[in-house]
Amino acid sequence: MKKLLILFLFVSNCFSQSKAIEKNQWHQDNNSNGISLEKWYKENTTKKSNIIIVATIDSQIDLNHEDLKNQIWVNKGEIPNNSIDDDNNGYIDDINGWSFLGKPNGGYFRYGNFEYTKFVNKYQDLFNGKNDISQDSLYLFNEYKRAKELHQIYSAFYGNWLKSMKFNVEIRPLVEDTLKYFFPKEDYTISQLDSLYNIYKINDKSFRQRRDDKDKDLGALIYYMKSNLEVKNRTINDLIKSRDDKDSILNRNLNIEYNPRKFVGDNPDILKKGYGNNIVNNNTFQLSHNTSVSSIIASNQKNKRGTFGFHDNIQIMPLHISCSGDEYDKDIAMAIYYAVDNGAKVINMSFGKEFSLNQQWVTEAFKYAEKHNVLLIHGSGNNSFNIDTNPYYPSDYDYEKKKDLVTNFINVGSISKRTDSTMVSSFSDYGKNNVDIFAPGEDIYVAIPDNQYKYDSGTSLAAPMVSGTAALIWLYYPSLTAQEVKQIILESGVTINKQVIKPGTENELVPFSELCKSGKILNTYNAMKLAEERSKKKS
Repeated sequence: MKKLLILFLFVSNCFSQSKAIEKNQWHQDNNSNGISLEKWYKENTTKKSNIIIVATIDSQIDLNHEDLKNQIWVNKGEIPNNSIDDDNNGYIDDINGWSFLGKPNGGYFRYGNFEYTKFVNKYQDLFNGKNDISQDSLYLFNEYKRAKELHQIYSAFYGNWLKSMKFNVEIRPLVEDTLKYFFPKEDYTISQLDSLYNIYKINDKSFRQRRDDKDKDLGALIYYMKSNLEVKNRTINDLIKSRDDKDSILNRNLNIEYNPRKFVGDNPDILKKGYGNNIVNNNTFQLSHNTSVSSIIASNQKNKRGTFGFHDNIQIMPLHISCSGDEYDKDIAMAIYYAVDNGAKVINMSFGKEFSLNQQWVTEAFKYAEKHNVLLIHGSGNNSFNIDTNPYYPSDYDYEKKKDLVTNFINVGSISKRTDSTMVSSFSDYGKNNVDIFAPGEDIYVAIPDNQYKYDSGTSLAAPMVSGTAALIWLYYPSLTAQEVKQIILESGVTINKQVIKPGTENELVPFSELCKSGKILNTYNAMKLAEERSKKKS
């Protein structure tokens, strides 16, 4: 009787999970390019007591989210809030991870430089105005020119955008005051503004006389307000926020003289511990990304809310290195060392940039993870370009010497649930040599701060599909090496033998196999079956 009850409860749990997946999580299904996690759970009855830690090197995270609060890694070697490094790992009171962007006073910095801004800043004295470049410095010089060109393009772009937003903020009160004459309650709609504009075009002189203001072009004011209503009923507060955002991009992200590291109190050109703080959830502006990424990997399966992770025995180790701007190579490297030294088996990196000032530091950290049997998973990027020819970091590829650097790195592109020629996400980066596999990354149901949920898209969400699969494999088959887990994931994927539209083009068809090394999309069910087979042979 007891066995029957256990079986009933297990089937009931699978059914409730299946229903939730069917409603919100196509990516876990067995159809439409899903990873077949649901199928594996229907067949699997084995319980596990061991824990697998997945480090998410990312933004800050909502530690108290209903779907994540019981899935966060806790450093048991540390006594909370005693201002002592109890476990002697070089980090004080690191209970749930570490913020490498934390200020000594417990705060954080919100805006950093773009990487090409840092690149120009570092090399302008060396290369600016130079043409006679030695062969040894030629690659670096060309990278500097590429960075400088991007910096000039985006500085001009955001400079013009900022001017436009400042004008919009200044003119908004005038527009509202003018339209109040025709709509005293200010309850106008787009169609009403269209009608007013048509009347104005027929007899603009009459309108000008009625307003007794010949210097104002009513038609232009109507058009201005109509365009604001068309953008989600944009209010004056929306305009002010947009203006301030553009101002921050121009005067912080793109400002060569801006140095955010002074707030942290460290030198980004020296690779050592001793900076940051232990608070990974106080930046309310930037909690969403890691919360979403982590929810794919390890959100609670039992609470029947929101999302379903790969397993409740997977714990998230949040490591904060991302702000508004590009990540520092120092922080990437130090976060990898931290993750490896504190027990993570999988490191998820859902971020990227087109330049790397200190790739050698990151490469050495990659090799450290490789030596300690830790798998690195990275999102390929959302630029719709070929990362074989356009660098995208962090990478296991040396673009100068054109060779692979480590054997424990998986780069992941994004697919949708569409099964026709549009199946590859239009935003996804690709590369026959530098993207390993594709996974669901479009219209994914994820957790966001304050116990909320939404659908989102990006290779940032494709990478944790692979990270969750790797963690699940190790949970059940811990004797496998990082290289074996990587091989299993790539070999067990579903081969796509069709022509698809290449990202960045409207309708250029290419074989799917030309977009990634394996020519496959992730399938967790197949990976678990193959892992079982390989593990048995190994034992």
